Order: sequence, then C-alpha cells, then structure tokens
Amino acid sequence: MASLAEKMASNMDMSAFSKAGDLKKRLMFTILALIVFRLGTFIPLPGIDPKILGDIFSKNSGGILGMFNMFAGGALERMTIFALNIMPYISASIIIQLGQSVIPSLAAMKKEGEAGHRRITQYTRYLTVLITIVQGYGIAVGLEGMTGGAGLSAVINPGFVFRFTTIVSLVGGTMFIVWLGEQITARGVGNGSSLIITVGIIANIPTALAQTFELGRVGSMSMSTILMLVVMAFALIYVIILVERAQRKIIIQYPKRQMGGRMASPENSHLPLKINPTGVIPPIFASSLLLLPITIANLSAENGPAWVQYLSQHLAHGQPMYLALYSFLIIFFAFFYTAVVFNPDDTAENLKKHGGFIAGIRPGKNTAEYLDYVITRLTVLGAFYLTSLCILPEILIDRLHVPFVLGGTTLLIVVQVTMDFVNQVQSHLIAYQYESLIKKAQLVNKKKKR
Repeated sequence: MASLAEKMASNMDMSAFSKAGDLKKRLMFTILALIVFRLGTFIPLPGIDPKILGDIFSKNSGGILGMFNMFAGGALERMTIFALNIMPYISASIIIQLGQSVIPSLAAMKKEGEAGHRRITQYTRYLTVLITIVQGYGIAVGLEGMTGGAGLSAVINPGFVFRFTTIVSLVGGTMFIVWLGEQITARGVGNGSSLIITVGIIANIPTALAQTFELGRVGSMSMSTILMLVVMAFALIYVIILVERAQRKIIIQYPKRQMGGRMASPENSHLPLKINPTGVIPPIFASSLLLLPITIANLSAENGPAWVQYLSQHLAHGQPMYLALYSFLIIFFAFFYTAVVFNPDDTAENLKKHGGFIAGIRPGKNTAEYLDYVITRLTVLGAFYLTSLCILPEILIDRLHVPFVLGGTTLLIVVQVTMDFVNQVQSHLIAYQYESLIKKAQLVNKKKKR
C-alpha cells in the first residue's frame, strides 16, 4: 500500500489537480480566508494618530517590538484590530495543555473523546478572551504614555473611552482570527493558525529585502555581508528540509497469522519517528510567551516603574537574558510537546494488541521503555537543532541590524508550514486518485457481469 501511494504521488500531474474539484474548492477557500486576514491588518484602532504612531514605532522597531510586528504581519506597526494576531490563542493553548498535565479534571476531559475535545476548545477560547483583555489594556495604557518626536501623544483622546474601545477592538479582532484559523483547518488546506502566522511573515519579506539592500546601497553594510546572509538563508532552508524529512525507523515484526483459509507469512513494517517530532510548535510557543509580555513592557517603559524599564532593556532582542529565556522555552516545549503527541506506553500497548513486536524487545513494558529511550534521544537532538536554528542567526542579525524576517525562527516556520501544506495537497490528490481507481474498478466489474 505504501509503495502504491508513493508511486501515485510521483505520478501526480496538473491533469489530476484540475479534476480534483474538492481540492480546488479547499484551496480557493484558504486563499480567500488569508486575503480577508491581510485586509484586516490594515483596519486601524480608533483614536490613534497614525503619523505619531509611525514615529514612535520607528524608534522602537529594532527591538522585540519589531519581531512581534513581523509575526503580526505588520498589524502592530499600524496598530490595527489584528495587532495581537493569533498569539493570545496560542498562549491560551499552552496554558490549557500545561493544565492537562497537572489538573486531573482537564486530563480526564481529554480522554472523553470528541465531547471532551469540544469542551477543552471552548475553555481555550474563554481563556483567549481573558488574555486578550489583559494585553489589550496594557497596550492601551502603554500607547497613552508614549510620545513622538514632538512630544505629542499617539492617542488623540486618552481615557476610559479609548481604553474600552481598544480592548473591544482587539478582542474582536483576535477572536475573528481564531475563528478564521479554525475555518481554514476545517474547510481549507493546512493548519489555519500556522498559515496565518506564515502569511504574516511572508508579507514582510519584500520590505525586509528592500531594507537589507538599502543598507548595502548607502554603505551601512558591505555587499560581502549581504551575500553571506543570502548564502546563510539558503543553507538554513536546506538544513531545515533535511532535518524535517529525517526519520528514525524502528522495524516492527508481525508473526504468521491466520487469514481466512490460509496462513499469512510473517510481515515487517516500521514505526517512523521524526528527529524533530514537534515541528514549529516550540519556537511558536516560546515566541508567544516572550513577545507579548515584553511588548507591553516596551510600550510602558517610557513612563513606567524602574522594574519595567529594566525588563525592557535586558529582555530586548539579542540581549543575553532574552536569548537564555528563549533557548530555555524552546527546549522545554520540545520535550513537553513530544510527551503530548507521543506516548510510549500507548504505542507499546497498540503494538501488543495487533501482535507486533520489536526484534529483541519483549512486548509490553520493555517495548515502552525502549520507545521512551529512543524518543528521548531524538528529542534531545531536535531541541538542540531548534535552539541552534533559532538562536545563532538571531545573534548574527542583532549584530548586523538585519530585519528579523531573515532569521532562523521565521525561516523554520515558513519552510515547515509550506512543507506541511504541500503534503496535505498531495494527500488530497492521492485520495482523489484512489477514488477514481475504485470507480473505474466498479465500472469494469459491472461490465464483466453483463
């Protein structure tokens, strides 16, 4: 079956795509939904002077504020209703998943199947609203305290009305993005949340490239440095594709089994374990936990207390404290999310039920221990790979003052999500070709019966 699927995937052409009506509808829905998202990043919050806001942002865009603006697709720079993007929902998802590990009621809810999943999703939405309200209030207060070059405030009429409208607008914008992401996942192609983040990053690539080449034109950066950055970007893309496709295949053996009136011969299969089983989740989760609180701290640092100013200075992009926290969170979520998506005990029990075993390993507890041994070492490699990929380019970019969109984190997200998108398109095409083959076989059988 696997070889047939690979053969069909290799033989797919545009004619198969043109006949796959359901896939075309899904792709069209995905494109339209992403266009709606991009349009929303240009709807400004009420009560803000865009010229003064642009002046304020230009002075602070070199720090963590610029990186969060990159994830928001430029919505933060324009301070639009989508300024927080989908990050509050990701933060809420992190808290709920952590809660499932320590709160028995949430852990039991997870095992209730579809009904439990719906309740957890609803709790995640409620928590998203709460997080967005807190962050929206912080942004509103921060904007009121910031002034432009002429000493003028970016907020036209500060006070309760501005704070209330800002919170309502941000909550509405964030929840709309959450709904849009869910619709893309259900009715489109790919993971909606990841695609929304990726589209925001891709939208900033032309501007980032133009800024980089402008630095070379005015002499602030040598052409050899620009060439080095281009080579580094392509090298990172190659490494990402190589590692994301790499697998550790564990051979699974099945003994002779009685099938109908004959004895089936022994079979060998394999259990593929990726070197990086968590994909882009650790960097996105780590960025989500770091970017939003630090962004609020940056907005409030100008007239805020001393400890807020301390955080704003020492947790700036490229600073040792920021890099240390970012590395720690990536490693933590690499191990945490691996434990969420892969359970050695459940896998060993399923193998035992179906009569499968690993050569030289007893079924049951010994198999679970062996799988845990393998996945732990793969996670160590994956965590080292993710940390190196995200941290080392960030250090280089901070020293050279290059736009964040050329960093390892952004390249990882774009390449990984693109690969996942292409794989899902191929899966839809393979499913369509299977259906076509079944229909042809049924027609042939009918003709033979006649």
